[in-house]
Amino acid sequence: PAIEAGRRERDMIAVRKSGERGHADYGWLDTFHTFSFNDYHDPKYMGFRALRVINEDRVAPEAGFPTHGHRDMEILTYVVDGALQHKDNMGNGEILRPGEIQRMSAGRGVTHSEFNASRGEPVHLLQIWIQPASRGIEPGYEQIRIGGDVTAERLQLIASPEGGPGAVRIHQDVRLYRGLMLPGVTVEHPMDSARHGYVQLISGALTLNGKTLKAGDGAAVSEESSLEITASEDAEFLLFDLA
Repeated sequence: PAIEAGRRERDMIAVRKSGERGHADYGWLDTFHTFSFNDYHDPKYMGFRALRVINEDRVAPEAGFPTHGHRDMEILTYVVDGALQHKDNMGNGEILRPGEIQRMSAGRGVTHSEFNASRGEPVHLLQIWIQPASRGIEPGYEQIRIGGDVTAERLQLIASPEGGPGAVRIHQDVRLYRGLMLPGVTVEHPMDSARHGYVQLISGALTLNGKTLKAGDGAAVSEESSLEITASEDAEFLLFDLA
């Protein structure tokens, strides 16, 4: 379901402020939920199009998520700082670091664990769930280094239905871009009128079609022909282009 809260007539960018997100601090895990998740429930924020979860997690040293299961979800993990150890019942065991992207297709069912093996440094990550186009697919896993040289003048595709160099393949009509921008730089992303967007700002500050976003803010976009993004500080963000 689309986000409707806070929208005015002819205003098709709905900003989700960082401090309005669900939040929980378990000591070993400090987590913010853009959409309803676990004990946090808000019927206005159940997801946006196929995008179901954006959790911003900080995991303490020598702590993590014990082995648990998932079904019928495309799970993307993006590490901002630190390193995250992944193990699953498909035989994969990897360390995920900044500059990489991981995709796990839960499909008919997988179990996995995630752990911060550092003795002194927390790990800061975003975990993203996308509802797949079909249920019951073969479970799968992919972790790659994000390809190409990152410049401040363009967005970088890191996940898509086709996959390819520097991008993992996801089983849904969603394209995920990373932006790393210097202050004063502007990028433009054309939007098909039938598609939707979601911007999640990880750090820094920017304007999105004139609306100001600060670290942790998100914005759901509909019926916009293009997105003009200008950084007012060093900015790192994710942009979802959604059916």
